[in-house]
Amino acid sequence: MVLLVLLAGLLIYPAQIAAQEEPVPKKALCTVCALKGGETEEEKVKAHSNHAGKAYYFCSADCKVEFDADPAGFLPPVFPRPAPAVVFETLGGADRSLEDFKGKMVLLDFWATWCKPCVEMMPQMQALHDTYVDKGLVVAGVSIDEGEDRVKKIEKFLRKVEVSYPILSDAKQNPAWHQFNVKAIPAVFLIDENSQVVAQWTGKVEHQEIRDEIAGRLAVAGKKQ
Repeated sequence: MVLLVLLAGLLIYPAQIAAQEEPVPKKALCTVCALKGGETEEEKVKAHSNHAGKAYYFCSADCKVEFDADPAGFLPPVFPRPAPAVVFETLGGADRSLEDFKGKMVLLDFWATWCKPCVEMMPQMQALHDTYVDKGLVVAGVSIDEGEDRVKKIEKFLRKVEVSYPILSDAKQNPAWHQFNVKAIPAVFLIDENSQVVAQWTGKVEHQEIRDEIAGRLAVAGKKQ
């Protein structure tokens, strides 16, 4: 009798768990596409995953596989958080690290010569540099272009655009974009004077949002001085 009761309990328990799970909607915003492509329209749900007690929905099995491989990379970012101790290269081949900018606010813009939205955003980055460079902001463009000819490629591109803020190459064995967990570009990170990531934007970046964030933080920093 005891054995029968235990068996019955084992059969009922999964059914209770299943009953508690929320039904999968027919349409939802794909977690991966929303981050990587700025998608705002709900799509037909073709896969889903549960992470830390929350359900996430995807428009394809491929998106689910990408999410499951690194869920943290697709979750809302935590602020503030320590910026990774990354090292870049100047186009002349010298090392440049975030430590070199310690004590200043840094706006890192991860971009590539082949990324149209990144290129379109460069005049806005230049405008931020022009406005705030004398107020303690460092704007740095970090190219993720690859290949042995990457520097020539970047230099050729820069001859066609007008930027005066530092352009760096993300060419180390452990690239900075990996350490910042960049899933799509453009990807912009705001790092404060204490080397803490305090804001970030990915994909369709609103220039005014960045400007407002910088202006507000520089104003607060100025009052503390």
